[in-house]
Amino acid sequence: MLRTLGIESVEDLLVDLPPSVRLKRLDLPPGVSELETAASLRRLAARNLVYEDRLCFRGGGVYRRFIPAAVRAVTSRPEFATAYTPYQAEASQGTLQAIFEFQTLIAELTALDVANASLYDGATALAEAVMMAVVHTGRSEVVVAGYLHPEYEEVLRCYAAGRGFVVRSDLEQVGESTAAVVVQQPNFLGLLEDVEEVTEQAHRWGALSIVCVDPISLGLLAPPGEYGADVAVGEGQQLGLPPSFGGPHLGFVACRRELVRRMPGRLVGQAFDRQGRRGFVLTLTAREQHVRRERATSNICTNHSLCALAASVYLTYLGPDGLRQVAEVSFQRAHALADRLCALPGVEAAFPDRLFFNEFPLRMFHVEQRLRRLREAGILGGLPVARWYPDRPELKDVVVFCCTEVNDPAAMELLVEVMARHDRAAEL
Repeated sequence: MLRTLGIESVEDLLVDLPPSVRLKRLDLPPGVSELETAASLRRLAARNLVYEDRLCFRGGGVYRRFIPAAVRAVTSRPEFATAYTPYQAEASQGTLQAIFEFQTLIAELTALDVANASLYDGATALAEAVMMAVVHTGRSEVVVAGYLHPEYEEVLRCYAAGRGFVVRSDLEQVGESTAAVVVQQPNFLGLLEDVEEVTEQAHRWGALSIVCVDPISLGLLAPPGEYGADVAVGEGQQLGLPPSFGGPHLGFVACRRELVRRMPGRLVGQAFDRQGRRGFVLTLTAREQHVRRERATSNICTNHSLCALAASVYLTYLGPDGLRQVAEVSFQRAHALADRLCALPGVEAAFPDRLFFNEFPLRMFHVEQRLRRLREAGILGGLPVARWYPDRPELKDVVVFCCTEVNDPAAMELLVEVMARHDRAAEL
């Protein structure tokens, strides 16, 4: 097999892993039984540092939220867990209905006309939405407003290099060549953007407005359809999915009806037979595997239907009132924690005049020492953001903290206590 692959050893398969994280071999004696091997691996795994969800105050695009038992009860059913992407029209009606319900829920959540089946994640959803705008307008430039998630922007620039459009990062550069203006709400720092003004500016130049939203925030904030956005995208991990080391997640895209034929992936629609019975069918699937592959709108090859099912169960279980309650608790706890932390010496709001939802940026002295003390206390502190923005001096020593409904008052109190303890130790 190695000869066929053109490599000399198994280690050659691991070249993408940094040498610092590789082990030459597990420290196991030869000839041990399966029982003894499993016990040794459990001891090895116990050396990992595992944070309680309630003691995690870091977001940055992946969040810890309470997942109702109903989500696991439905998604663990074998008829869903083993089902793959439906390519054919005769795919399981249950799978198609689940995808249809997901589309309906996302359209309602964003107040837009139509949503597609899910994409890989929020980053690819954004990149695909930008491609919609480039094709629809025939223009070759895209403007990013504010602090977009740096990984999303990296994926976007990767698409741009391959598909021949230009990404700009200055809102003043919006003009006749602009296909779309992209804005994240809340942005990567957790701050709220003036999305209505950004949308209006995009439309003044005939460009599309693409808003990358936090789905939980829509329990409190105005949905994109209400302020005239053309396309809404986002990451659905918060809707019933654990962090899981970064995946699998799901991205979503919703848009105005006029753009429906530019949407990536597939749509599931409903139809009625001669007896008036409702059924579900694949529609508008101009993809590379289908008969119209030469006119495919996207090369996305999945819809992450199991993850989309989890999101559907989560949203249905909570309902509008439950989603609003989750958003309100996250909002209130984040603001209470921000007030407590800003009262500590050497800590201040990085942007005191800006509003935020459930993440907030603080500027503080001795960032690494403070975060290390938090780790030693079993707390995952905020996310330092300066390394992603080397050309933004205003982000020096800025750390973004996050609160969700799982961060209970006792956990917040412990965080403040450890941070204050650091200040007392520094004084001594």
